[in-house]
This record gives sequence, structure tokens and C-alpha cells, in this order.
Amino acid sequence: MHIFYSEYQNDYSTYTFSYCPYCVCETVDEIPVIYASGFLPYSGNPKLHQYVYYMARSLRISLQEFYFTSENRRVDRKFERCKIEKKWIPITAFDIEDRRFLDFCLNYCNARFSQGEMNESRLRYVLKSPFLTDIICYYIDEVVAGYVFVSMHGGVIHYWYSFYNLEKFIEIPLGKFLMMDVIRESKKRRMEYIYLGTCYGAESLYKVRDFKGVKFFDGERWRSDIHTLKSWCKADEEIKHADRFKQLSTEQVNQNFDKRGWC
Repeated sequence: MHIFYSEYQNDYSTYTFSYCPYCVCETVDEIPVIYASGFLPYSGNPKLHQYVYYMARSLRISLQEFYFTSENRRVDRKFERCKIEKKWIPITAFDIEDRRFLDFCLNYCNARFSQGEMNESRLRYVLKSPFLTDIICYYIDEVVAGYVFVSMHGGVIHYWYSFYNLEKFIEIPLGKFLMMDVIRESKKRRMEYIYLGTCYGAESLYKVRDFKGVKFFDGERWRSDIHTLKSWCKADEEIKHADRFKQLSTEQVNQNFDKRGWC
């Protein structure tokens, strides 16, 4: 793996000079370490020849610590009367040229993706990338309910993208169920971690509220301080005049240096 930094904004008034960290994946054996280092797969530029990861505030669940909560059981009960079938298909055995499948995913993207447009070019880039290893197909009462794209390497799995039917199952929490079911299945398969993507803004906190064993990456390490995560997410829309280091008092900085960490 090769890490590089791309210069971003500068602010001389606070001596802030930001650099965005990226990681180039050189072999698939490195992928579990790349995830553990706080990186997620980048698919924003389908014309790239290299496969790049970006660093972000992201979430993962330690599956040894995961257990069903009352909220998980409540969601599960809503599907008790449904005939659910799922197929966990390796990408090498999946027909990525199936027009009905592509249109299903693109229709979902057009309705739900408010940021980071997912057009057909980008979708095909994701489908052909080495990040993607399996597609999980869900059927409810013999109707296509959704697809989940996962990246599974070693003992870790990344719940990367989900696309689900927005018309036929509006009375049941299908999105929640898909994520919950993949987490449950990953635990059955004795995976160590499942990664759930980024966590920015208050609207992302459902991932934190719904599941046990969640930790977040703060740019340096994985933390289980959910109180801090919630406060950061709720403040994400605020304009920040300095980075977190400069927002701390001198006493807080000295305390954190002693702890070799940041809060």
C-alpha cells in the first residue's frame, strides 16, 4: 500500500494548511490493513487507472461485541410475514451486464443520492473494481427487494452500497433490515469487523443508534466514545474557523499530549 497526501485549503490567519490522505492499493492482501487504517474505497472518478482509498470519519462494528437490541428485534418482526430469500453471489459469478439489474440500481441512485452522483459510468466502475467481491440479492415474496454490494477480504467485510426497491415495500424499513441482516450474516460467518462507511451529519447517526459494538475512526485511531461521535455529527453543518486541535484550550492540548490522543 502506498499513502499519499493531496494539498487542500490554507488559512494563514489560523496557520491551517490541510492535506487529504489517500491510499493506493497495490495487492488485495493489503485491503484489511487499509480498512483498519481508516480508509474507504474511492469511486468518484471512473477514469482512474489506479484503485484509490480515501481517509474519512468512518464506522465499523466489532462483530464479537455485536448483539441484537430491542430495536433490531422490532425491525426483524416487521418482516416475519414476508417470504425472504437471499443469494450471496461472488462478483465473478454475477451478470453485471443485466440491464434490469443496472436500471434497478440507477433508479435507486436517482431517487436517493443527494451527493456524489452515481451515474452508469460510475456504477460500472464500482462493479469492475477489485474492491467489490460479492453482491447479495434479496427477494421478498419473490419480488426483487434489493442488492447489497460488499467488499470481503480476510476477516473483514465492507457494507459498501445498497440499492433497494422504493415502491413495493414502503411500509417496512427495508434499508434498515438489509444492513442489519448483512451484519447478522457476517457475524454468523465469523468475520471480525464489518465496515459501514462514513459517518457525517446527524442523519448518519442511525447507524450508531441501531447497532451495538460500533466504533468510529477519528483520523488517528478507532474509538468507542459514541457521545463524542454524536456531538461531532451534530456539529458537521456548522462553519468551523479552525481545526479541532486549534479549538482546544492550552490545558486540553497538554492533557491530550499526555494521553497521546485527541478528544
